[in-house]
Amino acid sequence: MTQFLQISDTHVVKTGSLVSGRLDTASPLKRLVLRIAELQFEVGPLDGIVVTGDISDDGTAESYELFKSILEPLNLPIFCIPGNHDVRVPFRDAFERAGYLPETGRLDWRHKLGDLEVIGLDTLIEGQGAGELRQDSLEFLKECLDDLEKAPAVVMLHHPPFKSGMAFMDSIGLQRGAERLNEILAEYQGDVLVLCGHIHRNISTRLAGHTVISAPSVCSSFLFNTHHDAPIGFLEQEGGALLHQWADGFKSIRIDPVRGDGPFAF
Repeated sequence: MTQFLQISDTHVVKTGSLVSGRLDTASPLKRLVLRIAELQFEVGPLDGIVVTGDISDDGTAESYELFKSILEPLNLPIFCIPGNHDVRVPFRDAFERAGYLPETGRLDWRHKLGDLEVIGLDTLIEGQGAGELRQDSLEFLKECLDDLEKAPAVVMLHHPPFKSGMAFMDSIGLQRGAERLNEILAEYQGDVLVLCGHIHRNISTRLAGHTVISAPSVCSSFLFNTHHDAPIGFLEQEGGALLHQWADGFKSIRIDPVRGDGPFAF
């Protein structure tokens, strides 16, 4: 069995800073790392951790170094894609030693993780909240899946390829490339799990016959309010992580940020 964790939208900033002058994002990540260390006694060894974007909130080299230092005690391979708050140059500089990122261009990559092929796609439009899948990224995905034939795969992108129902987030969602993504996935005959972030909510749906799941944010969430006049802003609510397992099929389990007391006898 292959099993790995998905975390998303950590929004780390340099030491001493707060997001929006209020939100401490490093502390929730530190707490989650303790939970992950504990989790491995409950589910067994993990093959790695994937991070579906917005690693940093300010795009600074200091924030990426802080992120890496917090996760370092886990001694697990970490695979990241950029989100709309990330910046490509410091992102690449921070993670290039891991060996999975391309040396130039967009941050599209592929890497073997246990029995799975993980494909990371770059939807970042620097300076904007919305995202896009450009033609070169879509061609990269098509080539990877053609090469895999029917082997199981995980496809990661930050901006969800579906509408969440939260108007203010959908307005800065995936603006281009979703239709072609749908076509490429529909053609693939193997199992694909599509993972994303951005909306700070755990939502599961279907896309071209495959499961697509958005991860909660480690540090905050957005109110699931589908009215057009819904308030815009974040909740101080830690979202935890998702555990994904592959063994003749995918299984995904929400991992809360704290274990809770117990178990108590019935």
